[in-house]
Amino acid sequence: MSHGAGLVRTTCSSSSAPGPRAGAGQAGASPSEGLLDPIYPLTHAALLKVAQMVTLLIAFICVRSSPWTSYSAYSYFEVVTICNLIMILAFYLVHLFRLYRVLTCISWPLSELLHYLIGTLLLLIASIVAASKSYNQSGLVAGAIFGFIASFLCLASIWLSYKISCVTQSTDVTA
Repeated sequence: MSHGAGLVRTTCSSSSAPGPRAGAGQAGASPSEGLLDPIYPLTHAALLKVAQMVTLLIAFICVRSSPWTSYSAYSYFEVVTICNLIMILAFYLVHLFRLYRVLTCISWPLSELLHYLIGTLLLLIASIVAASKSYNQSGLVAGAIFGFIASFLCLASIWLSYKISCVTQSTDVTA
């Protein structure tokens, strides 16, 4: 008997293109055809991405418009927030314009999972450092708090999008 951890995507898989029989037997165009996905902006994953982008932008603006107490800490915070914001926007656009159907060589669920794991860890570290170096400057404290909120939203996105479970595989050996 072997035990292993398996990763199961709980939302729609975006790693494969639709088959040749997709939409066969339907008269007219279905909502799944076309360049833009009209359903995606209404999903929980899309709304969570928008909330993440808004909180990251607010955190960046708060830190950028405040007098800094530590150049290295806040420049790191700015880089992490903007890089996370750009990557989340890229994944949002990939799902919105269904680019995962065209670029099938990339495992989109895996790349999004890796982005969220690494980005959340870096954002959490940047928020902790920013909070510890704020010295009661209100803009810096607000930026750090929004960084923590964005970290929480990224963790929620990982939690809601991916289900990590232990898959038990048993081998039935009969002699």
